[in-house]
Order: sequence, then structure tokens, then C-alpha cells
Amino acid sequence: MALLTMMVVATFGILRLGNLFAVVILGGIYSFLMATVLVVLDAVDVAMTEASVGAGISTVLMLGTLYLTKVEEAAPVRRSILPLLIALGVGAVLAYGTFDFPPFGVAEAPIHQHVVPRYLAKSVEETMVPNVVTAVLASYRGYDTLGETTVIFTAGIGVLLLLRGGRKGAGARGSKEGGA
Repeated sequence: MALLTMMVVATFGILRLGNLFAVVILGGIYSFLMATVLVVLDAVDVAMTEASVGAGISTVLMLGTLYLTKVEEAAPVRRSILPLLIALGVGAVLAYGTFDFPPFGVAEAPIHQHVVPRYLAKSVEETMVPNVVTAVLASYRGYDTLGETTVIFTAGIGVLLLLRGGRKGAGARGSKEGGA
């Protein structure tokens, strides 16, 4: 509950602040809190992706963008109630969808009755991998793990390219080589 409360506070801060620097920092904090929630939910692989892409790379890219642009948000031309109503409606539907979830941490939850016993019993036989966690991440969820790795790699390459483009002399060096 403490993590969720902090996430709600960060969300309201993001909505209310006009200083874009503070919004970016709160967005990074929100992503870090979400990664922590994912660790609590035993989704460590997804938590690592959220921490590196959401809290890390996205925050760095947004701070770089703010460096190149304005720090203060422009005043809205007019206030519209429709986006607020849509957001509240979607939030209500999502909250309603959680009513059928089993209580958190209950051993009789469906995942613990069907999926987990099968992985424990059949993973070595089906994948020839002696570690169950590795078997799940690399074999059963291989495409998902590949997708997460691709996102992290692509984001890292993007940051490197942005940082390389900002250095002085990078363009001059290329023009000397081309002219020689």
C-alpha cells in the first residue's frame, strides 16, 4: 500500500506541476516505484526493464530534451473536460476488472494451481535446462525476453547516438575524412 500511495502522489504531482523539469523527475520516480512493485510481484525481469528503460533511459532522454527546449510548460489555450472524463472512465473500468483477482499472495491462486506446478514438473524434461527460472525466461517466454532485451538495446543505442551527436567536432572530423 505504501508503494501504491507514493505512486498516486507522484501521479498527482505530475498532473499539477507546470515545471517540466520537476515533471520529468517525478516521472522517473514513478517508473522506479513501478519497478519496485514489479519486484514485489515476482516479475523481476519486467522490473529490470522498467527500471532501465522507464526510470533510466527515458528520464535521461527527457532531461536532454528539456536542455534543448523550454523548461516551463506553456499555458493551455483552453481547458477541456473530455480527456478527464475519458481517463476517469477507463480508470473505473480497470478498477472494476480487478475485483475478480484473487487476494495478493494467496497460495490457492490459479497461477499456483496450474502453471507453477507444470513448470516445476516438466521444465527440465521439455527444455533440457536444469534451472527452472532460466527455463521459463529463455524457453517458455523466450520471445518476450528477446523483446525486452531488444527494447533495452535499442534505447541504449539511441542514447549513445544522441550523446555522440551533441559533441563538438564530431561533424568536422567526418568532413575531413571525406575530403582527404
